[in-house]
Amino acid sequence: MQNVSERLRTLAYETVRLLTLIYSVMSGWRIVAQGKNIVFAISAAFLLSIAAGAQIQNQPDDGQWVMAAKNYASTRFSTLTQINSQNVGNLKLAWTFSTGLTRGHEAAPLVVNNTMHVVTPYPNYLYALDLTKPGAPMKWMYQPHPEPASQGVACCDVVNRGAAYYNGKIYYNTLDVHTVAVDADTGKEVWNTKLGDINLGESITMAPIVVKGKVLVGNSGGEFGVRGWLTALDADTGKMAWRAYSTGPDSDVLIGPNFKPFYQSERGKDLGVKTWTGDQWKIGGGTGWTWISYDPDLDLIYYGTSNPGPWNPEQRPGDNKWTSALFARTPETGEAIWAYQMNPHDLHDYDGVNENILLDLNINGQQRKVLAHPDRNGRLYIIDRSNGQVLSAEAFVYVNTSYRVDLQTGKLILNPDKATGFKTIRDACPAPPGGKDWQPSAFSPKTGFIYIPHNNLCYETQGLQANYIAGTPYVGMNVRMYAGPGSNRGVYSAWDPVKAKEVWSIKENFPVWSGTVVTAGDVAFYGTMDGWFKAVNARDGKPLWQFKTGSGIIGQPVIYKGPDGKECVAVMSGVGGWSGAIVAGGLNPVDGTGALGFVNAMADLGKYTTKGGMLYVFSLP
Repeated sequence: MQNVSERLRTLAYETVRLLTLIYSVMSGWRIVAQGKNIVFAISAAFLLSIAAGAQIQNQPDDGQWVMAAKNYASTRFSTLTQINSQNVGNLKLAWTFSTGLTRGHEAAPLVVNNTMHVVTPYPNYLYALDLTKPGAPMKWMYQPHPEPASQGVACCDVVNRGAAYYNGKIYYNTLDVHTVAVDADTGKEVWNTKLGDINLGESITMAPIVVKGKVLVGNSGGEFGVRGWLTALDADTGKMAWRAYSTGPDSDVLIGPNFKPFYQSERGKDLGVKTWTGDQWKIGGGTGWTWISYDPDLDLIYYGTSNPGPWNPEQRPGDNKWTSALFARTPETGEAIWAYQMNPHDLHDYDGVNENILLDLNINGQQRKVLAHPDRNGRLYIIDRSNGQVLSAEAFVYVNTSYRVDLQTGKLILNPDKATGFKTIRDACPAPPGGKDWQPSAFSPKTGFIYIPHNNLCYETQGLQANYIAGTPYVGMNVRMYAGPGSNRGVYSAWDPVKAKEVWSIKENFPVWSGTVVTAGDVAFYGTMDGWFKAVNARDGKPLWQFKTGSGIIGQPVIYKGPDGKECVAVMSGVGGWSGAIVAGGLNPVDGTGALGFVNAMADLGKYTTKGGMLYVFSLP
């Protein structure tokens, strides 16, 4: 049976390669056979949809954008080809929409049934815009009225990363630890569920995902000594179906007899307690504050957990499981199937929450179901998503805090000279925001590359005593960040996940804090913190087009097809987030420790951009 299964997988892979080749040939035909242009264009798009579906578990692209990551595989890849590398230079501004707010705008707009849905930072308004009418006028506005005090426990700006559409409803989270369901047609609230307590330092900034009728949500607050969790809510009623904690006994972490991690270091009873001192696990962090992916074939969800609390590692001896780790769980019950801790006893605030892109790749001659995880520690992990085995973990940025990952044991081999604690450490790279932070990457099945918006930052730190008081910062470090080698603070790069190496890169003055999207037209889009929205050739990184927006871009661009059949590109502009807090929060640039040390690296940002809150939509003339 195993040999038959392997042959079937190989056949599927070769079929994908053949379909992709056919697509490439037909793409050429549509240029010369203009008399049958429409026929060939439809066929090519159809073939690419099949190829993408087989390779990345992506539903056929209907031109909509129904979840922040585009699809369950988190590829942020659009099969639309109307905008391509040959004509993207002709993009024009089609229309704009002001949110009326000026904190960090990190959300991805949704496009569902000729309506665009936009979620704002606090106070978390939800707007519905009518794409069937000129200028996309507002259809309705929903106001959830979150607690004003929740702003005080948002460690890194009052951002929101977007919503998800499912079965006629828009689902999203509010800063004060609520999840809401809103009727997509009318804007009426369907249900509103409270999941946590802001008085403990909890908040929510992530975009939810809906899997098999469950709305999946994780909390924020690792810098306040909260206890991290992932919660599933019934999509119809809002009632809690299950909650899996990141720390504590196996019964709380939902670890049972089916938990079979690949590495010996992840096996043992109640490691979420035994790898901590005393009751520290109760305030140990490990929040699940960003991205979740889902493989319908294996029926597993994948997500990462954040840093342990406090930052100062000398105050929390042990591996501190399950913080800075990846989990694979079943969506129906939350039962853990495997876990892998990238950064045991985290020394540098290297949260494990970054995106997990689900790919089927040929690794060393064998077809593997993998997830690609660009971690805060600066290494891009290629992991077998069926069992948690690390296949490669090469550095995608300059790294001196670790030497390598031992693929036999899964252990990160650390540089002892950069170990933090009750001492001063200088020139540790990458800094706490990592080689990359929350800003999501994209993958193109056409090029085979992953497109990574990321940082080039190093830091110095002095360890302090952190004392836990509920709802107040619990950090224990004074941090100052600065530019890494080359003095550029940001990079946008393409990475070959099979060869585990960089293909090309573009240096940027500031951290590339926006998400990115890539299309079947071989165009990749991303934004910069000084307000440029850029398009580059997905194959070689050649600049193709750019537009100056009114404020720095930290949002997630999306691609969709309008009701008139025209392909459009949309992105939110509005500087902020952790990296842009100096502008959005009006912080004093003299205090380099502000915003947990990011102010020191961004003291000049105010010379390049100002506050904003605007949606920009572009199309071809």
